Amino acid sequence: MRTPQRRQIFAILVVVTLVTGGAVAVAVPVDRTLVVSDAGTGDRLLVVPVEDGTTVDIEYTHSVEKTPVVDAYEVREEKLDNVRMEFSSYGAGLPANQEIERENGSFVFDPDRAYERLVVNPGAVAGHTLTVGDEQYDLVTLAGGEAVVFTVERRTTAEIIVHRI
Repeated sequence: MRTPQRRQIFAILVVVTLVTGGAVAVAVPVDRTLVVSDAGTGDRLLVVPVEDGTTVDIEYTHSVEKTPVVDAYEVREEKLDNVRMEFSSYGAGLPANQEIERENGSFVFDPDRAYERLVVNPGAVAGHTLTVGDEQYDLVTLAGGEAVVFTVERRTTAEIIVHRI
């Protein structure tokens, strides 16, 4: 669709939204994105479309044990629900007083916690990677040595309309 038509449709929807007190916003589906931002500056480093149930895994090597760790999350509304932690040996920072199960040689447990804002400090030694659905990202390179913040954000109705038409 041509740009003038987009502008006309957008202008009409804005007017209708204002007149109806936002009723149109309810009728338009709302998309969510996983946003990875620089913790210090707030700059967005990565924005990935997600929906309820999208898996988000942060994988790294434990700094003391030198063994793999996977923190698995699922998108639930605007939160990251930490549904699984998997590791192969005990060490500093790993759960010791939790109900742990053994699966295929790994220790596994459900942390039963959810985050609206998750801060991670990716490191070269740990080799943090991020997997969102089927896409994998090098979190160390993405973060550039800085801490990052994960959030799940709803896109505004205007953003959806402008980007989908």
